[in-house]
Amino acid sequence: MIPAAFDYARPETVDEAVRTLADARGETKVLAGGQSLLPILRLRLAFPDLVVDIGRIPELRGVREDGDKLVIGAMTTHHAVIHDPLVRQYAGLLAEATAEVGDPAVRHRGTLGGSLAHADPASDLPAVVLALDGELVAAGPQGRRTIPARDFFTDYLQTALEPDELLVEVRLPKTAAADGWGFHYEKFHRVAQSWAIVGVAAMVRRDDGRITESRIGLTNMGTTPVRAESTEAALVGAAAEPDPVARAAEAAADGTHPSSDVSASPEYREHLARVLTRRAVLAAARME
Repeated sequence: MIPAAFDYARPETVDEAVRTLADARGETKVLAGGQSLLPILRLRLAFPDLVVDIGRIPELRGVREDGDKLVIGAMTTHHAVIHDPLVRQYAGLLAEATAEVGDPAVRHRGTLGGSLAHADPASDLPAVVLALDGELVAAGPQGRRTIPARDFFTDYLQTALEPDELLVEVRLPKTAAADGWGFHYEKFHRVAQSWAIVGVAAMVRRDDGRITESRIGLTNMGTTPVRAESTEAALVGAAAEPDPVARAAEAAADGTHPSSDVSASPEYREHLARVLTRRAVLAAARME
């Protein structure tokens, strides 16, 4: 299908993009990599009055260090994230999960910020950034503000971004293997390159054979990505062995509200959350 008519703007700086969003009238959509927005426009599931293309803004791309944080520009492509040495060293979970996104064509065009701002709960990366205790930086007419990942995803396809704000960067605490961290992203889907029916992003820190800290993000277990907080609490002090991890993983679906669709019932998603959490935690703890 052909999209409905809309006005088009292509700013070349963040300030210009923010002014364009602030001055806009009617519904506005931001175009990043276009891997989510363009199909929606073609299917006429959205009818924006204005599309703001941020693809020409160089300051939105790249990866850098800032003290104990890793800073990734919102327009950094999935391909660049996967292969960036800083990401692989300090946020290996993000690199591993990003390699599961779509196919090579999608990964070359799609962007980290675009995926997060789209806020699809079946997308891989929101749960990963949640598990990494990430922060998202938005630029607006009043300047920049930092939003914890816990507060960024508010509902299905909805975020804490205001209409006149632009996601400009993602900030992640460094989690290196040298500091005892292990990681794994476990994804269950019907066929390769499809959306996750359920996914689990696990970060585990070990000391002397026991788990001292864990962070577990769940994909597609509600209208937003969620943390498996009951399992995280149960894992503290547990031996990094199959039986204790399996017992803790039984609580992985606590407090979640998975949907029912053609791929799975809520009960099946809860079962998957428990099974995949066990697998992900054991793999992160280097037990499998």
